[in-house]
Amino acid sequence: QLQLVESGGGLVQPGGSLRLSCAASGPTLDFYAMGWFRQAPGKEREGVSCISASGGSTAYADSVKGRFTISKDNTKNTVYLQMNSLKPEDTAVYYCAARYGSRWQLWSEKEYDYWGQGTQVTVSS
Repeated sequence: QLQLVESGGGLVQPGGSLRLSCAASGPTLDFYAMGWFRQAPGKEREGVSCISASGGSTAYADSVKGRFTISKDNTKNTVYLQMNSLKPEDTAVYYCAARYGSRWQLWSEKEYDYWGQGTQVTVSS
């Protein structure tokens, strides 16, 4: 059973940076496509970024393109989300998710089988 644990959230000023980590235990992530999602208060959960099982392909929501970078280190069984130039509208609980197989670039939370517990990111001065 794959288990995911996010870390790295916190309070940051507008324009600042954070790096989120999603550490997996159990099976290796070599065969899992991954996604980062976020949910702001009163809003639905939305996809932020996706990465293929190999880590060779990535995709981003328009709202974070050019500011966020997703990466995957299969040797460490960890996925990262580097967030730069943060804005107040990036404030949300961030979740990582995993899906076994070659399909990736999946923006619906229903496509993912495993979820972490979330980490809070607050962008405020």
